Amino acid sequence: MTQDERREYLIQYLLKEEIPFGRQNIPTDKQGQENLLRSLMNVRPPRPISNDFLKIQDEYLTERNIERGITDVDTLAPVKSDSRLYIWQGDITTLKCDAIVNACNSQMLGCFSPMHACIDNFIHTYAGMELRLKMHEIMAKQGHEEETGKAKITSGYNLPTKYILHTVGPIIQWKVTKEDEDLLANCYTECLKLAADTGVESIAFCCCCCCAHDIMMIPVANKVTFFILYIYIRVYELQATSYEWLRCDWRGKILFISVQEDDYGTQVFDLYRASVVEMYCRCYVNVLQVLQMN
Repeated sequence: MTQDERREYLIQYLLKEEIPFGRQNIPTDKQGQENLLRSLMNVRPPRPISNDFLKIQDEYLTERNIERGITDVDTLAPVKSDSRLYIWQGDITTLKCDAIVNACNSQMLGCFSPMHACIDNFIHTYAGMELRLKMHEIMAKQGHEEETGKAKITSGYNLPTKYILHTVGPIIQWKVTKEDEDLLANCYTECLKLAADTGVESIAFCCCCCCAHDIMMIPVANKVTFFILYIYIRVYELQATSYEWLRCDWRGKILFISVQEDDYGTQVFDLYRASVVEMYCRCYVNVLQVLQMN
């Protein structure tokens, strides 16, 4: 099958599943069809699906992800002050590394809003249906929604990454509280622990709790400053004194991604470049001192 034939097959299959969608007109242009397919994938609940569909979907997404372009972490240059640390502005779903981090909601089933611009939506769209089915299996076995600050790990499926780490960050309202600080720090420590336990050697973090839709409530500078101060200080300095954190022993590459390629994303990237490196190095030195004392 050609890529066009695969796309049309997938659309027809998903339309036939839902009676309300049966009369949906299929666009004749490529972009229109891609948007419709993504929307249908976004809204589909986690129920069984045929192996034939998954086979053709995987073939389609493999080709689609190549078309979108893949960036290998090994081609990126680290910051000058630390060869483990990378700062990159781009689409995290196109990054070839060991693991990427998904900022998701407590249901852990992906975003059900058609064409929504959140990272959860993009990751599930280009990973494929298997990811939602797997997360449904994990959450059904767990028996309750995911707690804020916790994380799960899955395969990357059709994405270039080997693994996806799914974590639930705090919902920030008008004021950042100490509880928010602790919960967000936990998101990062939990992801690093899972990554270390799985043998991951490179991990890419999106801007957890620094989404563009929060910009009306909390200024960008304050959000990113909060991110810098409390993630790096609490994760790499304060929590390094605990035995549990020492067991993690993370030695791989850490990437910080500003996903959006707009003015907001550029502001985040510039703040990373100007401030994160200095804060990271300061805390990293403190960690080495703590490890030496232990």
